[in-house]
Amino acid sequence: MAARSSFVTPVTSAPLAARRTALNLDMAATVPKIIQGGMGVQVSSWTLAREVARAGELGVISGTAMDMVITRWLQRGDPGGLYRRALKEFPDQEMVQRLLDKYFIEGGKPDDKPFKPLGMWVIEPSQALEEACVLGNFAEVWLAKHDDDGKLVDGVVGINCLTKIQLPTITSLYGAMLAGVDYVVMGAGIPMEVPGILDSLAEHKDCKLAIDVDGSEETHFNHFSPSTFFARSGSPEVVKKNLKRPDFLPIVSSVTLAQAMLKRATGAGPTRGIQGFVIETSFAGGHNAPPRGFRYDAVAKSHKLALNDKGEPIYGPKDEVDLDKFKKAVKGLPFWLAGYYARPEKLQEVLAAGGAGVQIGTSFAFAKESGLAPEAKQEVLQKLKKGELQVFTDPVASPTGFPFKVLELDDSLSVKEKYLERPRVCNLGYLRTAYADADGKVGYRCASEPIKDWLKKGGEIQATEGRKCLCNGLMANAGLPQVSPFKKAGSDEKYIEETLITAGDDVNQIKKYLRDVGDGHLEYTAQDVIDYVLGRFKEEYDNELKLYADADKAEDPEVKAKLLERKEELEGKLKEVDGQLKGKGKPAAEVSN
Repeated sequence: MAARSSFVTPVTSAPLAARRTALNLDMAATVPKIIQGGMGVQVSSWTLAREVARAGELGVISGTAMDMVITRWLQRGDPGGLYRRALKEFPDQEMVQRLLDKYFIEGGKPDDKPFKPLGMWVIEPSQALEEACVLGNFAEVWLAKHDDDGKLVDGVVGINCLTKIQLPTITSLYGAMLAGVDYVVMGAGIPMEVPGILDSLAEHKDCKLAIDVDGSEETHFNHFSPSTFFARSGSPEVVKKNLKRPDFLPIVSSVTLAQAMLKRATGAGPTRGIQGFVIETSFAGGHNAPPRGFRYDAVAKSHKLALNDKGEPIYGPKDEVDLDKFKKAVKGLPFWLAGYYARPEKLQEVLAAGGAGVQIGTSFAFAKESGLAPEAKQEVLQKLKKGELQVFTDPVASPTGFPFKVLELDDSLSVKEKYLERPRVCNLGYLRTAYADADGKVGYRCASEPIKDWLKKGGEIQATEGRKCLCNGLMANAGLPQVSPFKKAGSDEKYIEETLITAGDDVNQIKKYLRDVGDGHLEYTAQDVIDYVLGRFKEEYDNELKLYADADKAEDPEVKAKLLERKEELEGKLKEVDGQLKGKGKPAAEVSN
C-alpha cells in the first residue's frame, strides 16, 4: 500500500522559514480525521500510538515524565528488550551505555524494593537528567514509529507535552525529534515559545524557554544547547545533520487564544510555526482549561462561588467556542475538536463545520494497546460492564491550578479518606513550581508535598487542602508505582503508591466497544474505536447513497443534475472513509460498533 499522505514537512535543503511557509500554503489534501489524545503517564504508550498510526490516524505518545518511565522500565528488566532495541538506534551509544549501566537490572528489581531516584528538574538540570529525558522520549517515539521487524510504520506519530511542566520541555521535544516525530501537540497552558524552539532544534541551534518563578521580578530561562549536550557526551558529530521539524498543534479553548498564538508565537512563517489547532472542551479528561473568569483562591475561597453542588467548576456560554468564528480566525489551518467527540455523529458535525476531525482520548485510554496497568484497566472495564461510572472535575486536586478530571473508583486515591491515608511525599517533582525566596534565591515547591516543607518555603496552608500528588498517582497508573520511604498509618510495611485515574465525561461510551474475550476478561482495541467512529460514519453515508440509486432516471434535467452531484459527492466520501479504514473492504453492516 502506498504511504498515506499527511501534512508532515519533508526535510529539504531550503531555509527553515521558507519550508514552513511552503507547508502552510501547500498542505497535502489528506489530514487525519482522528487524533489519539496524549494521556500521561504513558497511558498513551508507544503500543497505542503505533496501533493508531497503523490505522491511518495520528497516534500520539505522552511525553510526560519519560525520563522516569524509561529508567523504571529498565529497572524492571526491560521485558522483551523493547527499550534496549530502540536505544540501539540512538546516535550516541556511549550515552545509552551510561543509562543502562546505572539503571538496567537483569530480571528486574524485587517488587518490594524502591526504584532508584533520578533527581528532580531544576532550571539548570544535570547532564545526566537531560540524557535520561532525551533517551526516554527518543525510545518511545522510535518504538511507536517502527514495526517489530524495525521497518517504519505506514503512518504518523506525535508527542503530547504539558505546557505547565516546563523544565523538561525542550529536552523532551529534542529526544522525540531525534526519533523523527511527526507532530507536537501541547496544551495545559499557552505554548507560545514552542514553535520557535522546534525551529531551532531542527537545526540543532541553542534555545531557551522562559520559566515561571513565583515572586521573582526577573525573567528566568531554561537553556538548552544541542551542540554542547552532545559535545559533553563525546559525540559532537550528531548535530551535523539537521532534523525534521514536526508540525505543531497547540490545544486551545477559545478563539481569542488561537488568535493570540497566531499573532505572537515565536515560530517562522505566516502562521508563526503553527500547523493547526485542537479545540478542547471541558468534557475532556485530564487537565481542563478553567472556566472564563475562574481563579482558584486558596485563602479567600472566592472560587467557591463558581462551583456547582458537587463542587465542580461551572462552565457556561462564555466557555463555548463559536466554530464559524474560529474557522475565520485560523485562516484555513485545520482544527480538531476534543472532549466528548468519540461518536460518528460528532465527527460529522465537525466536518460539516469545516473542521479536520476529532481528538479522542478516553476511549483509547482503556483500549487493549494503552499503557494503563492491566489490573487498573480491567477494574474499570468490569465496573463499566456492571453500571455507569462517574467523573469528578476537581478544581483543586492538581498543583498546576487547572481543574483535573478524576475517575471515581472505590479502590483508588479518588476516595478522600483513602488519599488522606497516603504518606505525603514529593519525590518526582514534575509539578513543582519555582519560586524566589526573600533573598531572591530560586527554590521549588509543590502544594502536594509534606505540609511542613510547603510552609517552610513560604506556602499558605490553605493551598494544601484537597491537593493530590498526581505525579506518583499517574506513575502508578502506568504500572510503575514507587515504594514509599514511609509506612502507611497502622501498617508495618512500606507504602506502595496507588492509582489515581483520569478520564473524560464520556467514559461510559466505552461500553459500545466492550466485549468478553473469554473467562470474563473484558477488552477492546484501538481499531474498534476507529472502526466505530469511521465505520458508522460510513454506514450513514451508505444509507444516504441508497436514496440516490435512481438519480439518473429523474425527468427534470435540473433536478437530475443536483441528484447526481450529491450522489457523486457521497461516493467520494465513501471512498475516502474506505481509505481511512485501510481498504478492509468490510460491508458497512459488518463494521464493529
